[in-house]
Amino acid sequence: MKDELQIRLSRDQAIVLSAWLDRQMTRPSFAENAIDDRAVWSPLLRISGTLEQALVEIFRDDYNQVLDSSRGRLIAELGDFGMPESSR
Repeated sequence: MKDELQIRLSRDQAIVLSAWLDRQMTRPSFAENAIDDRAVWSPLLRISGTLEQALVEIFRDDYNQVLDSSRGRLIAELGDFGMPESSR
């Protein structure tokens, strides 16, 4: 495809993003309230499908532990970023 972009994610980022997309995209409220441009579904579906194909972790018996570990490492990297003021 002409003029394609590549986005690089760490494995932890990919695992967490895949889980989040799966949760969000299956909620009726997401489709109704968050998507105000129907064309956005095209890249969302591409990203979600690509992550599902690339991540063998989602099929592992210990997937929830893998996901929790990935979340923990990413949160540690963020420091205070995105944390509510009242929690700092």
